[in-house]
Amino acid sequence: MTYEESLKQLEEIVQQMEAGNYSIDQLAEKLTLAQQLISQCKEKLYKTDTEIKKILEKS
Repeated sequence: MTYEESLKQLEEIVQQMEAGNYSIDQLAEKLTLAQQLISQCKEKLYKTDTEIKKILEKS
C-alpha cells in the first residue's frame, strides 16, 4: 500500500468516526487499523527522509 493510499484510508476512518458511524465493536477495530496505518505512514516518511538526506549528502 502506498503512502497516499494509507493516508486516504486513515482520513476515511477519521471522517466516519467523527460522524459517529461506527458501533463500539467497529470503533475498536477501526482504531487498531488506524494505529497500523499511522505506523506505516510514519515509517514511509522516515524512509523517504533518510533517502533524501543521503542524496543531498552526495551532492
